[in-house]
Amino acid sequence: MEGTQMLSLNKKCWDTVAPYFFQVDCLPKYGPYTASEDEIHLFDSIKGKKVLDIGCGSGHSLQYMAERGAEELWGLDLSSTQIETAHETLQSWNPKLICGAMEEERDIPKGYFDIVYSIYALGWTSDLRKTLELIYSYVKPEGSFIFSWEHPVYSNLMYGTEEIAFSSSYHEETPIMFETFKGEDVQATLYKRKMSTYINELNRVGFTIERIEEPEPSSSFDEELAEPSTKYYSLHKARMVPTTFIIKARK
Repeated sequence: MEGTQMLSLNKKCWDTVAPYFFQVDCLPKYGPYTASEDEIHLFDSIKGKKVLDIGCGSGHSLQYMAERGAEELWGLDLSSTQIETAHETLQSWNPKLICGAMEEERDIPKGYFDIVYSIYALGWTSDLRKTLELIYSYVKPEGSFIFSWEHPVYSNLMYGTEEIAFSSSYHEETPIMFETFKGEDVQATLYKRKMSTYINELNRVGFTIERIEEPEPSSSFDEELAEPSTKYYSLHKARMVPTTFIIKARK
């Protein structure tokens, strides 16, 4: 599938399913069941910093930044519905929000941001290298880029069964087509990628990797009983295989 076709398909999808993701996968959380920023402390000091959120969704990660003293809030998202929602979420902070694809040049200043981050969004890119090249250009020297995404091992687990088993090869980096998404009659496509692909592409565009995290579930789930489940995300599976990986890189 061509990149432009994939973007068009995914934009239609996210404009439709945006309400299902209101305040989901946003800071201080990094992903389903995963240890939070309050537990693993990846971000540098936020106070007085210029920040850019790639795949800003409903704007709640930017709200987290605003409440911790960020000087400027910028957000980019493919979905116009998400951008409208983010404007409402952030109306007290005068954010600069841009509707567009992370793979494409936008009116975003270069060498400007102290912190660029992406919470459970980067994996939707149709062109990882181009996206990382653009992100690298946005970060000022000595600035940081932090992102989280579904762990590639978890992505290959069998769905719809209580058994923890692989449904596909980890080595296959192929597009996945969803014929429906969140029960809605819309299609979506994203690429499976190995952990090494993300690491190598970060290095290739010029970033220096400082930390890679594959967290256990958050301590907030310590007292919960983790029964086997047929759900895609479950605490039972998350205690066996990390749902999420997080990388912090420096320019």
